[in-house]
Amino acid sequence: MRNEDFEYHVIIDPAVNDRMYEHFEFLARVSVPAAEKLLDSLVTDMNSLSIMPYRNPVYDRPYIERGKYRYMISADRYRIVYQITDNTVYVDDIQDCRQSDINSLLYQDYF
Repeated sequence: MRNEDFEYHVIIDPAVNDRMYEHFEFLARVSVPAAEKLLDSLVTDMNSLSIMPYRNPVYDRPYIERGKYRYMISADRYRIVYQITDNTVYVDDIQDCRQSDINSLLYQDYF
């Protein structure tokens, strides 16, 4: 369903919440305002997926089914990886783009 006026339901996996908190906690050791800005940006971008989630590119990795996931870049260096099923967007991973895929929650599911 690719209707621009349609609003999708966004569900964030608990592991993604945990990972966001880890990044927030790490950054807060250096700068609390920067950590708050990061968290606000990530949450805002994830919530924006309720409108037009197909606007972002397909996430293509050899260890996952082709076309299953899409991604968006948030806060300049974080990749939000999600899938769309019917009228729901499932946020399944958040990755620091500077790190290897071996840290991906999706990678852990396949190996």
